[in-house]
Amino acid sequence: MRGAVLVLVAVLVCTVVVCRPASAFIDGLLPNGNFEYGPKATEMKGTVVTGKYAIPRWEISGYVEYIKSGQKQGDMLLVVPEGAFAVRLGNEASIKQRLKVVKGMYYSITFSAARTCAQEERLNISVAPDWGVLPMQTLYSSNGWDSYAWAFQAEYGEVEILIHNPGVEEDPACGPLIDSVAIRALYPPRATNRNLLKNGDFEEGPYIFPNTSWGVLIPPNIEDDHSPLPGWMVESLKAVKYIDSGHFSVPQGTRAIELVAGKESAIAQVARTIPGKTYILSFAVGDASNSCEGSMVVEAFAGRDTIKVPYESKGKGGFKRAILRFVAASTRTRIMFYSTFYTMRSDDFSSLCGPVLDDVRLLSLRKP
Repeated sequence: MRGAVLVLVAVLVCTVVVCRPASAFIDGLLPNGNFEYGPKATEMKGTVVTGKYAIPRWEISGYVEYIKSGQKQGDMLLVVPEGAFAVRLGNEASIKQRLKVVKGMYYSITFSAARTCAQEERLNISVAPDWGVLPMQTLYSSNGWDSYAWAFQAEYGEVEILIHNPGVEEDPACGPLIDSVAIRALYPPRATNRNLLKNGDFEEGPYIFPNTSWGVLIPPNIEDDHSPLPGWMVESLKAVKYIDSGHFSVPQGTRAIELVAGKESAIAQVARTIPGKTYILSFAVGDASNSCEGSMVVEAFAGRDTIKVPYESKGKGGFKRAILRFVAASTRTRIMFYSTFYTMRSDDFSSLCGPVLDDVRLLSLRKP
């Protein structure tokens, strides 16, 4: 009888709170995702890894180096963001790992990468049949390391995550450093009668490493078939930054978006609307408390209507709320946001920053 009561309680809980299905892994680093377990000395030639399976839990191909933090490349000191080791992918080199997942589920991969040589470095990332190309021309943090997110939908119960450097340089070792590869299951939220936009609070998104303070870059939609930020598209040439309240000032909840590349960094979502009906789009604009100072402007669009929201930032946190009232012209209305200006951190003129966007809500206005 007691067991039946417990089952009934569990069913009731799942009715009130959406129960997530059991997954084959725990969100976070992949096995040896930070490469702290390295090859044996007999499977290395200098820094080059010679064994295909020499790095535990990974399979490598091509010119792959095992890099220790503090190692020098000429006059440049190689820094590792997490732990003591990372890998470097030379010409046409790749690393891959097989992982059990839930078929049909959406997942986001987060990994840290640093450019070491060429200005045009890029990375291919794939989970068959999905793949994407992540450009690394723009550095968003001054320490040289950025974390990137990329999403996919699992078509099989076991997938192969592959990160590949397609570059062909004169120096075969010239390629990006890779560290801290993690994964997170995504549960795309739905629009409700309290908010016609999905994931308007940005709480659902990619894994953020707890020991890093530079957020996660979400690439443009043209490079990612499935957005790591459920509900939203990155409709721009540059990425937007996903930030957390553990390292930044966030207006509401624990996650937000920082628009770090001016008009080249925009996010959008298409909402269902009724032609002729009046709607209210509300949102919060602020700064991340990351020394991003000065005059900022966030431009919001709802179909053909627009509003410019100025925000004078002291770089110490804070926000203001804004409202755009509009009449829908069609059954679908595109909601879009971008920052008018480029901004650099006052304490670090090589790090891009920008206004923070959060708590985006769309509601229909009832007639009196």
